[in-house]
Amino acid sequence: MAVELCLLLLLFCGSTISEVQPIYKPPPGTLDFGFVPSKTYDTGAYHEPGSIGILFKIVHAFLYLVQPNSFPQDLIRKVAQQQLGKTQGDYQKPENVVLTLQAIYYEIGFIVSAALGLLFILLLPLVGLCFCMCRCCDNCGGEMHQRQKKNADCQRSCFATFLFVASLIISVGVLCAYAANQHLTNQVRGAKKLVNSNFKDLKIFLNDTPAQIDYLVSQYNTAKDKALSDLNNVGPVLGTRVQEQLGKEVRPALDAALTMAGAIRETKEALENVSVSVEVLQEGTERLHANLTDVKTHLSNTLNDSACNAAQAASTCNIIRNSLSQLNINANFSGLPGVSSQLAKVNDVLKIDLSSLVQKGYAAFNDTPDLVVNQTRNILSAVPYIKSVLESIGSNITTFTKALPVQKILDDLMVYLTQSEAYVQDYFPLVEQYDFYRWLGCLILCCMVVLILVFYYLGLLCGTCGYDKHASPTTRGCISNTGGNFLMAGVGFSFLFSWVLMTVVVLTFVTGGNVEKLVCEPFEDKNLFKVLDTPYLLNQQWKNYLAGILFKNPNVNLTFEKVYSDCKENKGIYTSLHLEYLFNINEFLNISMYTEDVALKIEHIQINLSKIILLDEIGKENLLNFSSSGIDGIDFSAYLTEINKSVTKVDLLSFANDLEARADQLPKGALENALKGHANSIRMIHNQQVVPLEQAMKYVKARSTLNQSIRLLKKTSSELMVKVKNVISAVNAAQFLINNNASQVIVQETKKYMDTIVGYFEQYTEWVKESIAMEVAACKPIANVIDTAVDIFLCSYITDSVNTFWFGLGGSSMFLIPAIIFAVKLSKYYRRMDTEDVYDDTENGNNGYHKEHLYGIHNPVFTSSVEQW
Repeated sequence: MAVELCLLLLLFCGSTISEVQPIYKPPPGTLDFGFVPSKTYDTGAYHEPGSIGILFKIVHAFLYLVQPNSFPQDLIRKVAQQQLGKTQGDYQKPENVVLTLQAIYYEIGFIVSAALGLLFILLLPLVGLCFCMCRCCDNCGGEMHQRQKKNADCQRSCFATFLFVASLIISVGVLCAYAANQHLTNQVRGAKKLVNSNFKDLKIFLNDTPAQIDYLVSQYNTAKDKALSDLNNVGPVLGTRVQEQLGKEVRPALDAALTMAGAIRETKEALENVSVSVEVLQEGTERLHANLTDVKTHLSNTLNDSACNAAQAASTCNIIRNSLSQLNINANFSGLPGVSSQLAKVNDVLKIDLSSLVQKGYAAFNDTPDLVVNQTRNILSAVPYIKSVLESIGSNITTFTKALPVQKILDDLMVYLTQSEAYVQDYFPLVEQYDFYRWLGCLILCCMVVLILVFYYLGLLCGTCGYDKHASPTTRGCISNTGGNFLMAGVGFSFLFSWVLMTVVVLTFVTGGNVEKLVCEPFEDKNLFKVLDTPYLLNQQWKNYLAGILFKNPNVNLTFEKVYSDCKENKGIYTSLHLEYLFNINEFLNISMYTEDVALKIEHIQINLSKIILLDEIGKENLLNFSSSGIDGIDFSAYLTEINKSVTKVDLLSFANDLEARADQLPKGALENALKGHANSIRMIHNQQVVPLEQAMKYVKARSTLNQSIRLLKKTSSELMVKVKNVISAVNAAQFLINNNASQVIVQETKKYMDTIVGYFEQYTEWVKESIAMEVAACKPIANVIDTAVDIFLCSYITDSVNTFWFGLGGSSMFLIPAIIFAVKLSKYYRRMDTEDVYDDTENGNNGYHKEHLYGIHNPVFTSSVEQW
């Protein structure tokens, strides 16, 4: 096990396992190895562009219109595998021609857009040159003469509005370009913090690994100490387990016997309660019966008087005579059978204390751990040997970990990382300097557009404010004329700068757009990794390039995408890079061969528990005597019937009232008075005897006790013989288990105990595997470096900013064309002309123009075929 556990620490070099095995959990529970020490990485490889992000999304949407095709994985693979241009004539091969056409089809949006941009670059300066030469020849609006039209004000207003709108659009475009330019500069200036954060995380990654390895090694003592503790307490621990296993049958049997002992005591109490309660109730009912008999006799004698023979009293007397049978008790407790014989037998049973015998069985069974302790002392003699084995394993682990060149590797990596950080820090000012040059160049381009806009806005301002609609073209004011000159200046600078602007736009558009579509977008959805993972792409001899570099075995299924994804999830290097092909932990963590000695020592345990007596024969005989005590022969129904009866057959109070009412029906005399006297006697008997029998605590308690006791006896006696036999059978079965099958139980529990001891080390090895897989040397900083370099620096900082810059600058450049047209048209209405058309208010037939021969004035309207701009 030493070798295995040592080599499990080999993983710390990388730290993770490609396939994490389920953690073993031994029967009694798991060990707590704590948490592998780790620090939180600071770098958040995510960039939020802020408000300018809206512009980025607009640019992305525009690029989607230009290039809606999905990432051409197959095309890139084929192009890379063909290695075009390596030899002459490659491009003439049919398959390469097809690939070229496919590439053109994919890039058709960029090609068309770039072609339009090139046309703009070539034609606009040429058009400007021709336009300038044309105006120098007094054509193309160069002639300082303006023909008067009736809708001149409408045209001027339209041209001014269109120019203003075009200027606004150009202004928005140049603001977008400026914002993108400034955003890139701001991000470059703030990139140093992000770079330092990445270097800090990488240092944490390297510095924490040794501490994590040491922690894994130190936790071997947790498993070792627990195993030694259990071995030192083998008797109590194993004894408790054997007791728990046997207790599944022993305890229910003893509990049933103890319950039966309690039932015997309850039966005695119930029988005594029945005997006493019946005597109390018999006494009360017998006295009541005697009094009712006397009243009934006297009342019968009164009714036999001659007065009852009279015609008026005969019927009443007969009614009363017929009701005399109701004057009698209803509940007759005197006729109930006695329980003295059953009580005597139960008392004989109780002469033997069954509860004490059961408690002795409990005590004997509870001594099981002590019996096991006394019979496992031979195991304790092997504990020093086992301890020495475990100590040697621990020392071998420590020795092996120190022999590994992990620290040297980490030190070399730290030196390389420090040098790289110093290199970056040294060259960062140079990067900022070059970025300043870039920022200045882009600012100059924006200023070119701003200069044109200044002339347009000044021309619109001066022309609009200085225009006098009452002034003729030749008499326009200085401000209006200046406005026209500003507009023409703007036109001139537009021709001068537009091709420069468009050249920059085309170059940045083709570069930035393709980087976005071919790098940034496929990086985000990991299609770029799928291309890199194409078999035999980067090396025609290797199926998996990364595996070939790391393991010199290109057949290992190790891909860029899987490594990046695992590191993104903060898994360990061992898992991410499949380092099990260098160090297979499972081969070194097979501990079975190191636990054979422990297993052999434990398996030879022999324990005899035959000394445990759960219940002796006296106790069993006592139970049988109780079952034959005769309580099941009691007439429970007779008792319950009498208990539920009322005290008298008739309500004496109602009988007395009825008797008195019938006496009132008789003629006044001795008979009436005698009957009323008997009614009062009945009332007195009701109040003095019946009411106490029903309400007095003595009788109520006797009746309640009798009811409860009878019901308890009925419940106890139900299948009493079967219950007693079941209890005795359960005790016998438990005793048989202890005497005959305890050895099998002990063997089973011994094996479980051995599995527990071995399980501590299995837990340790599995915990090490799990920790190495998920916690040790977590490679999130590597993924962060890739994200920082590609997703943040290249895509978010540079590409998005560059794309937004050409988008704004290109839009401004495109709208220079309509702005030029509207500015040239509008300037005609603001500039002071050399000649003008003359109106004659008396001659309207010739559209307000005088003919040449009338005034001898040269009229350009008739000397040129078409009025120019």
